[in-house]
Amino acid sequence: MHIERLIHVLETVAVAGRPVSASELQSATGLPRPTCYRLLQTLAEHRLLGEPEGASRYVIGERLVRIALLGQSDIDVCNATAPTLKAAAIELGEAVFLSRFRAQSVEIIHVETPADPTRSFIHPGLGDRPMHACSCSKVIAAFAEKTFRDEILAGPMRAYTEHTKTSKKAVDREFAAIRLRGYAECVEELELGVSSVAAPVRIGNIGVTFSIGTTGPIRRFNAALRKQVGERLIEISAKVAAAIRLHDARQSA
Repeated sequence: MHIERLIHVLETVAVAGRPVSASELQSATGLPRPTCYRLLQTLAEHRLLGEPEGASRYVIGERLVRIALLGQSDIDVCNATAPTLKAAAIELGEAVFLSRFRAQSVEIIHVETPADPTRSFIHPGLGDRPMHACSCSKVIAAFAEKTFRDEILAGPMRAYTEHTKTSKKAVDREFAAIRLRGYAECVEELELGVSSVAAPVRIGNIGVTFSIGTTGPIRRFNAALRKQVGERLIEISAKVAAAIRLHDARQSA
């Protein structure tokens, strides 16, 4: 079957653990040369294989990696990232949360809180967040493919407070600003008196499917602190990405 041949090629590339040439794949799979090259072209066109070292060497593609990551359960992802999130919550003295993109929405799936029981902090809760009005979802949307951003901008955008941006032009400008500075802010857009900051979690070249954020009262989260926290979250997000990738590699081994 055609699908069996495609799977055979993908498995051969995955097992190699390094970029593999077209001739090496043809020899390893035993497929006829024209068939092998046709399969490679098809897989590359659909981003199931990538070609980082030219047209004749292949690695597992970003789309296949994305599929594997999307298949990880929330429990697995949360267990893998909890130590990093906890350390961030202790360092920042605020609740730190992990959000995940799926099914055209973003959901907060895990929250870690500061260790000091006497410190007041704001727990963001779990569940879906609007794509246009929360830092954790805005930062994922900002770095998403343009077609997805266009879908968000074309849809209804509810005003949760007087500070919520609801016009296509205003939200589009904010997405551009987020990409420029590398993190997103939510300043009283969901709830008066509450602000949050979030950074994208980049995993290889597959785009942004997770984000890490923190939230606090507006009296503490002024512009200067939001900038400081945003830049720190960008650094912490690299550790979160590494934890997710390491867990995925162990599961695949």
